[in-house]
Amino acid sequence: MPDQKPRVLLVDDDEPILRAYRSMISLAGCVVETATSGKLALEHMDAASFDVVISDVAMPEMSGLELLHAVRQHDLDVPVILTTGEPTLASAVRAVEYGAFRYLIKPVERKVLEEAVQRACRLNRMARLKRQALDLAGVTSKRLGDLSNLESRFMSALQRLWMAYQPIVDWKEQRVYGYEALLRSAEPSLPSPPEMLDAAERLGRLRELGRAIRARVASEAEQAPPDLKFFVNLHAVDLNDDDLFASSPLVKIANRVILEITERVSLEVVKNLDQRMAKLRQLGFAIAVDDLGSGYAGLTSFASLDPGMAKLDMSLIRGIDSHPRKQAIVRSMCQLCRELGILVVAEGVEKTGERDTLIALGCNLLQGYLFARPERGLPPARF
Repeated sequence: MPDQKPRVLLVDDDEPILRAYRSMISLAGCVVETATSGKLALEHMDAASFDVVISDVAMPEMSGLELLHAVRQHDLDVPVILTTGEPTLASAVRAVEYGAFRYLIKPVERKVLEEAVQRACRLNRMARLKRQALDLAGVTSKRLGDLSNLESRFMSALQRLWMAYQPIVDWKEQRVYGYEALLRSAEPSLPSPPEMLDAAERLGRLRELGRAIRARVASEAEQAPPDLKFFVNLHAVDLNDDDLFASSPLVKIANRVILEITERVSLEVVKNLDQRMAKLRQLGFAIAVDDLGSGYAGLTSFASLDPGMAKLDMSLIRGIDSHPRKQAIVRSMCQLCRELGILVVAEGVEKTGERDTLIALGCNLLQGYLFARPERGLPPARF
């Protein structure tokens, strides 16, 4: 379809804005259909397919967020761009949960709108090509375009969820410091953590998945020696879940839990971030920044999270023993962390040369296949 013009569905109950945006997008080389309500937009989608949907958030009868949720009943991949003249954190969070492609503040400049539409079209085209490749390979059962199919597979994955544990070692002390809890499922169509998280995001069920993970880890941690720590991954959306701060089973063992918050996802969707992080520390949780070195915001999240640990992304670790530039970066990071009172964990260690280099550079803790692969259930806490 590269030779065809992209098809855009534009939805807004304000007709002057509808005309203005239609003109902008048409001049960018797109075929534009318009609708003045969410109900009419769904009728358009029943009759034809679109490369991008652009919708206002505040509309009568059906809001843009409700339309986004309904669109996912038709197509789990079509990019949806939401626009609003009255942005709120609550609507931004819901937009992320429902899988909005962009959240733009009105008035939207022509260049910003054109770039968003063009990028969305390219990504949608890539998704369709991936579908075709799966079909050619005979992997039709894994298509994500069928919501009911994805829903049933996600439910099966939740029911068959289990945790793998990989040790994090203190090499100098020659002991196991703790374990990272890693998401797994026996559901064959969603076998990896990224696929499960992607399904949860598309279905708006990240909160449910996060709660299931925390309950499983809390249950299994009770069987472990009391001096072992548990590293538990959090999605940014989890930080908006009041369950994490009150009724979560992890609260009972908070002094043994390090919550890993990835830098790959923006923290802008978290409401009252400073207060929430303070509450977690008050409950006894320790905080770690995960994926340091490949994240969304570099080191800027340190100011908001005030972590006690930092996990270096494996992209910095692989081959570090023969890579002077990586060594210089990690040495500087370790020095800064030491000055800030932050422990450094290097993940993805696979070779003895990497291990020895990391220790020499100042890393406190190490994790990777060199020491052990993730295992179902807790292995003996021996070095």
